[in-house]
Amino acid sequence: MQNLSPTPADEYAMRLALDQAHNALLVGEVPVGAVIMRAGQVIATGYNRPITTHDPTAHAEIVALRHAATLLGNYRLPECELFVTLEPCAMCAMAMMHARLKRVVFAAPDPKTGVAGSVLDLFGQKQLNHHTHIVGGVLAEPSARLLREFFAERRAAARQRRLAAQAAASEADTPIPTGDATHLDPEQP
Repeated sequence: MQNLSPTPADEYAMRLALDQAHNALLVGEVPVGAVIMRAGQVIATGYNRPITTHDPTAHAEIVALRHAATLLGNYRLPECELFVTLEPCAMCAMAMMHARLKRVVFAAPDPKTGVAGSVLDLFGQKQLNHHTHIVGGVLAEPSARLLREFFAERRAAARQRRLAAQAAASEADTPIPTGDATHLDPEQP
């Protein structure tokens, strides 16, 4: 993986990928977006959709690869470059290699599942039959910030649900005061 100074074209494509990540955010998905470019032209875009499509393979990269392959009429995309806002996972990396992408550019590293150098480096395996050029860190901060904010909101919402459930359980165990007991006596006016 190389951390080169991004070119204006790289930054432009990554901004398009960030727009796709915002689309994922709007539908409640983890905000990751991808764009496939060929000769400076957008071929396909994608954003995370595993939750909304009930498909564990519907990562942004896979969605974009499927669209590009369909539009170009070939699963091999040797003249294409993929831009993605988060370092690819193993599934996506292998799909990119099978597509024979010329280049993959990612924004934020993924210290938990990234396989372009963070956890593993699948792209650097000499035994594999295709080698894709990798560039990391292009617009990393805005991409990482979007992910941090998303997960912070998710954690806060989960915390609120837990507190509400605890409060409801506590109220169920506590007698509810009904006011002056004399009003409960049927003999009293």
